[in-house]
Amino acid sequence: MDFSSRFSSIVLLLLISISIASGEIRKSEIRSDDRPIIPLDEFGFTHTGRLELDASKISLSNTNPDLDLSKVGFFLCTRDAWVHVIQQLEEEEITCALQSDLVKHVFTFNNLKGDKSRFSTVFTENDADQYSLVFANCLQQVKISMDVRSAMYNLEGKKGGRDYLSAGRTVLPKVYFFFSVIYFSLAATWIYVLYKKRLTVFAIHFFMLGVVVLKALNLLCEAEDKSYIKKTGTAHGWDVLFYIFNFLKGITLFTLIVLIGTGWSFLKPYLQDKEKKVLMIVIPLQVVANFAQVVIDETGPYGQDWVTWKQIFLLVDVVCCCAVLFPIVWSIKNLREAAKTDGKAAVNLVKLTLFRQYYIVVICYIYFTRVVVYALETITSYKYMWTSVVASELATLAFYLFTGYKFRPEVHNPYFVVDDEEEEAAAEALKLEDEFEL
Repeated sequence: MDFSSRFSSIVLLLLISISIASGEIRKSEIRSDDRPIIPLDEFGFTHTGRLELDASKISLSNTNPDLDLSKVGFFLCTRDAWVHVIQQLEEEEITCALQSDLVKHVFTFNNLKGDKSRFSTVFTENDADQYSLVFANCLQQVKISMDVRSAMYNLEGKKGGRDYLSAGRTVLPKVYFFFSVIYFSLAATWIYVLYKKRLTVFAIHFFMLGVVVLKALNLLCEAEDKSYIKKTGTAHGWDVLFYIFNFLKGITLFTLIVLIGTGWSFLKPYLQDKEKKVLMIVIPLQVVANFAQVVIDETGPYGQDWVTWKQIFLLVDVVCCCAVLFPIVWSIKNLREAAKTDGKAAVNLVKLTLFRQYYIVVICYIYFTRVVVYALETITSYKYMWTSVVASELATLAFYLFTGYKFRPEVHNPYFVVDDEEEEAAAEALKLEDEFEL
């Protein structure tokens, strides 16, 4: 392999090692592919790990009987081991990843017998660790086509039942179900609040209820999705419901942040043109992000466009996160300008403080769920990968609670009486504050 191929290979394996693959039964179709390294899946094995690997319709573009087929095959490799394999290749200690003593051979094509267009094997893995299943083709300019079915699982209990969820993710069905119960409880509580405060309820409050309900349904479907994968290796259609509710939840959440940032319905009954443009940007981008997420999850890293879709998803998500901040900043600036002209410094100071707090909380929420959680996935042991999910869900729950509490239905009389001292103090506070910039 040349340097560019080696670099691409290590990037691919690092990307798959921090992906959210569940380890379910995966079917991969490889067509006329001459890549030296094709990552297929990743899984955290316990001491009772198993890999079932089936390949059919195997064909090589070059049928020369002198080809060294021991340089073509499947192997398992940990992330740390792969870094050393790359080093061995660079130092020319080996010429093919399959020659390294740091990888575990699952099947090489020189062992094909009889019908050489297919094979089936079961590999036992007793060394607990996080492994990537990789296909290597070290034959120059030889393209390979085949259909691959891989099933990785751990045996658990005295009866040896199969657990198709990666070690460290096997508790996720319970985690998602627990949080779904919390959100359904929040939805019920919010309905009670809206009923009690029905005289001061705005349209945004019903929209907030919808976001919470969609979040609860999304978590419930994800719990069922992971539960069926854990038991059978397939989602039995729950993944479709998960994608639907995940799509709706993503769009409504970003829309809610924009609407709250503009003060829609509780400060003003309309959206300005620039605020509508933000929504026109955010909503289509969320459609693209969700489509990219489906492609990433369903195709797996063996696809040649997998890394491209991964980059598209990350880029679109960052753009959406940045876009939703602008309406909040615009509202803050408008409140500052209004405070100088309408003579209601005390009222505007309260509103200004609220929007500044919300701006900071939105930034913290975005930073934590996009950066800190990503870092946790990278540095946490594979046995505790569930902790990054819990951290993300706790941060999201805290954000929902803050938003609901701060923007709950309340009697806000803009003409309440304030004494001169309070008004003067508020006016001075507004004068002393620095300009709030993005």
